[in-house]
Amino acid sequence: MSDVRVPILMYHAVATDPNDATRALSVTPEAFAEQMAVLAERGLSPVTTAELAACWRSGRALPERPVLITFDDGYEGVHRHALPVLAKHGFPATLFVSTGWIRGPYDTGGGLDTMLDWGQVRELAAAGVEIGGHSHSHPQLDQVSDATLRFELIHCKEIVADQLGAVPVSFAYPYGYSSRRVRQAVHETGYAQALAVGNGLARRAQGPYALRRVTVRRSTGTDEFERLVEGRAIGRTFARDRALTKGYAVVRRTRQARRLVSRLGA
Repeated sequence: MSDVRVPILMYHAVATDPNDATRALSVTPEAFAEQMAVLAERGLSPVTTAELAACWRSGRALPERPVLITFDDGYEGVHRHALPVLAKHGFPATLFVSTGWIRGPYDTGGGLDTMLDWGQVRELAAAGVEIGGHSHSHPQLDQVSDATLRFELIHCKEIVADQLGAVPVSFAYPYGYSSRRVRQAVHETGYAQALAVGNGLARRAQGPYALRRVTVRRSTGTDEFERLVEGRAIGRTFARDRALTKGYAVVRRTRQARRLVSRLGA
């Protein structure tokens, strides 16, 4: 059981004509429908983030060939295009919402494209989509102060609970970035599990607050998608992404160190 490797698919926008800010990480409605058909044809068993983590935490058996379908941010196409396809197959999924980007009373205007409204989020939840947290304003959480970090986590959680009548138990790090401090804060503020990116298969040994996902984007063709869900050639597929991530990590650590020195000198 501990050796089971699970593909957690990370989607963003599902749109025919997304804007430039979301295009690369979007998929067309046709591609999404085809990808869900691949999961059905291959006999994969979608579960929610909470279900996966609960099984790994308790030692309960997972269904045969588990897979997770996740969406970040809260784009309107998840309701318009993805939900009917999920319903057709009877697939559960997880949507991680940035509460300050959802249209409604808490909207800060930061959404990158047309976003869901809270009525649509409630309809997704009623249809079996787990709603998780993705912060309030979508910052790089490892780059903000302790006070801002806790605000982002708690405010997001409180808004979701207020709008849905259920406290979110799962979290996804904006941009996939976390640190020991961020993971500890996510745990302390009551989230039971959290997803990163990492572009690798999820394993129980990663721990409940650093589960990896694989990115599905506009350039992901059918053959590549089939390899992802089969867990084949993932390292080669995302080699360039990992190189860029390592390079950017150095830049981010340098910025963080400079900010710390500046605060100490103030």
